[in-house]
Amino acid sequence: MAGVALLASTALAAPAFAEEITVATVNNADMIVMQKLAPEWEEATGNTINWVVLEENVLRQRTTQDISTKGGSFDIIFIGAYEAPIWGANGWLTPLNDFGDDADYDLNDIFELVRNGLSDKDGNLYAVPLYSETSFTFYRADLFEAAGVEAPTEQITYTDFADLVSKVHDPDNGVFGTCQRGKAGWGENMAFVGPMVNAFGGRWFDMDWQPQIDSPEWNAAITYYVDLMNNYGPPGATANGHNENRALFADGKCATWVDATSAANYIKNPANSKVAEVTDFFQAPKQETSNGTGWFWSWALAIPATSQKIDVAKDFLKWGTSKEYFQKVGETEGWVAVPSGTRQSIHEDPRLLEAAPFAETIKNAIFSVDPANPTRDPVPYTGVQFVAIPEFQGIGNYVGQQISAALAGQSTVEEALANSQQFAVREMTKAGYIK
Repeated sequence: MAGVALLASTALAAPAFAEEITVATVNNADMIVMQKLAPEWEEATGNTINWVVLEENVLRQRTTQDISTKGGSFDIIFIGAYEAPIWGANGWLTPLNDFGDDADYDLNDIFELVRNGLSDKDGNLYAVPLYSETSFTFYRADLFEAAGVEAPTEQITYTDFADLVSKVHDPDNGVFGTCQRGKAGWGENMAFVGPMVNAFGGRWFDMDWQPQIDSPEWNAAITYYVDLMNNYGPPGATANGHNENRALFADGKCATWVDATSAANYIKNPANSKVAEVTDFFQAPKQETSNGTGWFWSWALAIPATSQKIDVAKDFLKWGTSKEYFQKVGETEGWVAVPSGTRQSIHEDPRLLEAAPFAETIKNAIFSVDPANPTRDPVPYTGVQFVAIPEFQGIGNYVGQQISAALAGQSTVEEALANSQQFAVREMTKAGYIK
């Protein structure tokens, strides 16, 4: 059981009596691996874990409701770079600044950009990352070659992308030109749509916090999106979020897919993917601007302030985001499966670089993102695919529903954007941003 000793070495001392902690998480590949390895932590500490595994939109709803009402249902929650600073500043999360005092944990080994994204403006850390990501384009090199399509070597426009997609669209043989998120949600379809709107020159708000969703730029972007998906996407796309499209791509059903760099670990792993050997990558497209065309995100673990088992929860967080944990994933699941974009030492590990040479591309892509400069025109907010204000969650979800309805043909693009604008104005007025 050398692995247990190794992983336990970065954790706090085992408690005098066993505790059960409840962890709320999504069902993505990296968290499935964590659940697989977690019995080692349980055996080493005597503690146990009650996993509450939820679909992404449901996870956000459940954790937001529980933490804002101080329900106390969870000891650890899987959250992102949007929630951590806001919830931390509200006093809803337990500060993790003391992780910096643990030499074995080595907080400074976590990329500074990522640490800052999970901290409030005063530098208080409220979550520790499992992985970080931006977005880029996955493509089937074999299909491109067969169609005589040359893969881009620099950032192309969405107009060029649609032309490229049309040449590899082959539904008669079960391959769709592109698979993009259609499932409604600020962290689902809007994670793709937000950067695409940025590319078309759009923005959520002007410098006076007036919503800009019914602008010509938004109209051009959403019209493009609806046309692209109706012409070259799979049927029933409004049901497809990240996990569904990842499965479609891994099964060889998609020629292109603009999504999270972190999914490369899954797609390039032959144990998961039929297209591991023929998948490559290029930048997410631009259009009127290249600003904000690739998102920035971290999935991280945090402890609600209501937890009665904070010491045990911290122990698990140190175990599950330690250098040793990432090494254990490499040793047991293959280095191609190691979560990306978190620790400098892991990204420099020769074992990772040999098994996943694309890891350097991912790291460089992440650090090319500037959340403080996400749009063509000036804005009062930070964030690429989200706006770092508490009101965005509700606005983003509503807009996502409207755009999903337009994709399904249940409304026109103009109706969807008009409804979204009206809702955003009402919410921003209610919150006091505008009069």
